Amino acid sequence: MRTVIQRVSHASVTIDGVCKSAIRKGFMILVGIEEADTHEDADWLCRKIVNLRVFDDENGVMNRSVLEAGGEILVVSQFTLMASTKKGNRPSYIRAARPETAVPLYEYFCNELSIALGREVATGEFGADMKVELLNDGPVTICMDTKNKE
Repeated sequence: MRTVIQRVSHASVTIDGVCKSAIRKGFMILVGIEEADTHEDADWLCRKIVNLRVFDDENGVMNRSVLEAGGEILVVSQFTLMASTKKGNRPSYIRAARPETAVPLYEYFCNELSIALGREVATGEFGADMKVELLNDGPVTICMDTKNKE
């Protein structure tokens, strides 16, 4: 699993002109899933994400987690994170998991992240044409890939 985590002041997802989800301060997370990904990958990411210390403490130092900061999380599926650009100029998405694999793992990830956060995470809609709007705070952007966890 590959994620792009952005610390945001606010973020939202709109589908067909209707706001599906919106958050205030917290994380906007793009997640890409490949066929080889497992629940173990999702569990590892959930632990890392909720404990990632990138929110300011009382001294203005990035020393608090999203849990400690009382932040919210918005998760959006994005198969294009699995793009390969090794050959030519047209990305290949052959590594991206097919929906029958990706959807259950995406739902599992969102559910486990909700449990770890102690509140529901907001989501996009898997496979939908989404308009994502956010205000990156910092900017702070962290990429994590479960294939690089050791």
